Order: sequence, then structure tokens, then C-alpha cells
Amino acid sequence: MINRLLVINAVGLTRNLLGPHTPELNALAAKHVRDLVPPLPAVTTTAQATLLTGTSPQEHGIVANGWYFKDTAKVMLWQQSNSLVHGDKLWDRIKRLRPGFRTAKMFWWYNMYSTAEFSVTPRPLYRSDGRKMPGSYAFPATLNDELEAKLGKFPLFKFWGPLTDITSTRWIADSTIHVMDQYQPELVLTYLPHLDYNLQRLGPKDPAIATDVTELDAEIGKLRACAARHGYEVMVLSEYGIQEVSRPVHINRYLREKGLLKVRIECGEDWFDAGASDAFAVADHQLAHVYVKDPSLVASLADELAKLPGVARAIHGDERSSLGLKHERSGEIILLSDRDAWFTYYFWLDDAKAPDYARTVDIHQKPGYDPVELFLVPGGKAKAGWTLLKRKFGLRALLDVIPLDASLVKGSHGVPTIDAADGPCLLSTVPLGEPWPLKMQDWAGMVEKMMTEG
Repeated sequence: MINRLLVINAVGLTRNLLGPHTPELNALAAKHVRDLVPPLPAVTTTAQATLLTGTSPQEHGIVANGWYFKDTAKVMLWQQSNSLVHGDKLWDRIKRLRPGFRTAKMFWWYNMYSTAEFSVTPRPLYRSDGRKMPGSYAFPATLNDELEAKLGKFPLFKFWGPLTDITSTRWIADSTIHVMDQYQPELVLTYLPHLDYNLQRLGPKDPAIATDVTELDAEIGKLRACAARHGYEVMVLSEYGIQEVSRPVHINRYLREKGLLKVRIECGEDWFDAGASDAFAVADHQLAHVYVKDPSLVASLADELAKLPGVARAIHGDERSSLGLKHERSGEIILLSDRDAWFTYYFWLDDAKAPDYARTVDIHQKPGYDPVELFLVPGGKAKAGWTLLKRKFGLRALLDVIPLDASLVKGSHGVPTIDAADGPCLLSTVPLGEPWPLKMQDWAGMVEKMMTEG
């Protein structure tokens, strides 16, 4: 039986990214390695919920990184409450067999108000004067004080947006080491996002990616050394592989032109109105949930959408269960893109009428995922500096430095890769047994058995 286990979620890691520049990862791969089969969509929160519950999206309910909340007529992404994930979590099942078993959940998603004994997650503070203050949420609350005293504030603006780099991953690794050194919980889950950024900005074949993998490898080396000090076995896994894309697909613009997606005009701008719309898409990388108000329109609209360039499949009705996505949170139609395409949330037809948040980093107001937030407009760094200076002196100012050019994005994920070596993988100090490849849905059961039997 394994007494202690460190699980490192290295976002975007694939076997094809390993090489002479990754000695720490190579050492793990030389012991035990498996390809992982992700759920659909292969996106952050869906993959993580599948890993931690051992069930499919239509059971745990995390059908994408966000969805349409019909009761409030709002699209919401990147929610934090663990109660949104239905079903037992891995650590709850182990705890029933090992009283006193403790878990640390470091930056895995849906991290607030779970049953884990220790947790830390990004949580900015939105001040009434319009400022967004970097920070994190921790349980117990004293843990946040410990980490900020030792490491400073969580570097939120290096975690997502155009300024992302190794800084946030390093902070997360160091905070995980602190928890392991101070508390030694039996299961430690940590999330290292570093590869996610340039794989989307530049694409997986860009030579600069090797530098990112080298930086990630160094942080994994620090975590492995800490694990060795405290007697932890180690697993490194990833949620998805990022593949090259060249075609943004604007589903909402198509629905707008058909008169199905509705907007209201505010301050001369188009503002999306979900509750008034007859159909609209919540786009999430290479999958889109299309919500259709009138059931009689679903079949014909699915046929239309399936014919659009960049759309590989349009699934509706009971067929959604074949994807593991027949759930009340899912759209009436589910679209999958071609491998070289991805779905934008864009709904305006004229950039001059785009809502003010379109040109900002605003993951909660945009009705879909927006990887263009990883880019800056020309002169954007200087403009951002000037805007932040004005805010420091108490002046309200819009940080509108994000372009509206979706063709900038060179990598995406969500649908299966052609080559398994370009998809997610699992590296381990622990023998993994059969099968090869391993379904993400089966990982929780495997770990539970490792930590409770023998």
C-alpha cells in the first residue's frame, strides 16, 4: 500500500514534449508511463472532475469549463465551488477506509469548500473602486497567511493573461513544498499551468516550447526532491495535449446573422443577452454547447451547424450520451471542431461595437473561453503600465489591451489528437499495470486501490 502520494498536474504535457532538456520527467518516464484517454471535452475542469470522481461528465456534471445557468439566464465560466462537482471525490473514498487520511488540493479547480483538509486556489479581490487585487483563497485561512508571509501575494497576472510566465507555476510549486514540509498530508494534488500559455500562443511545434518544458522540468525537480524527503511516491499527469490550429470558427456570429442570438445596445456597444436569445453557443476551445430555446428547432439547426467550415460534428438528443455529455447543463446541440480549428465566443459583427470587456482580460464576463487574452495589442505593455498607474492614483481606467484577432491563436484542445503521444500522459514512480492506454475515468479507482490495499 502507498502511504503518501504527490500528484503533479503538468498542464499540456505530452510524451512528444519530452527530450534531453527534461531530465526530471525522463527519470519518471523511465520507470512507468501510460497514455491517458481524456473525456470530451478535453479541457481543464472536465478532465479534473473526471480524474477525481472516476465518473463521466454526464455523471459529475462538469460538461465544460463553464455553461449556461438557465435559472439565472447567465453564462458562467471558471466557478469555484466544489459543490458543482457531483459525486464522491477520490479522497473521500480513501478516507472511509483510512481514518485520519488528509488531502492537500493545490490549485486544482473547484477548490473552494471541498472536503480536502488543505486547499489553495486563485481568488482575486474585487475592490469597490474597480481595482482587481491579486490574491488566493486558502483553507484553513491561516494557510493563506503562511504562504503570503513566505512567498508574497499569489502572482495572479502571471497566472493568466498576456503577462504569463513561469512565475505563477513557481509560486504554486513552492506553496506545495511548504504544505508538504509543514503538514505531510497523505495525498497532495498540485497544478502547474506553465505549458498552457505558449502552447496556445505559439503552437506545439514552435522551438520556444522547449524552453518552457525545461522551466517546468526544474519545478518538477524541486517537488520530487521534497517528495523524496518525506517518503512520497510521485505521479505526473496532464489533462490534454494541445494541437496546432489555424481556423477560428465564429458560431455565435452565424447564430446572430440568423436572428437567433440576441443583443442589446448599451453605450453604443453590442451586449450579449442570453435570456432573450433563441440559440447561442458557449464556446470552450474545440467544443461548443449550443443552447436552443425551442426544441422543435434543434434537429434542423444541428444539421445546419454541421455544414459550417471547421465543424466536425453536431450532436443532439440522446446521441449526446455517446460522448458522455447528456446532462441538463449541456447544450441541446454539442459541436466538435476539426482538429485544426477552434470555437470563439465572438458574437458582434463589427469590432467597433464589441463590448468593452472584449478587449480586456475578463474570464467571468465573457460568455465563452477567450485564448486571445494571452496576447497584447501593439503598444499594449506601455498602455497597461499607464492604465495601472492611473488606477494607483484612484482613477478609473479600462485596461483594454487585448486584441480582437482570433487568428493569433496557434494551439487548442478539446477533441482527441491523432497521435496518442501528442495527447495527455501519466508518468509514475509506482507500477501502473494494465491497461494501456488508461482512461482518465479509471485513474481514481486505480489510485484508491493503491492507497488502501496491500
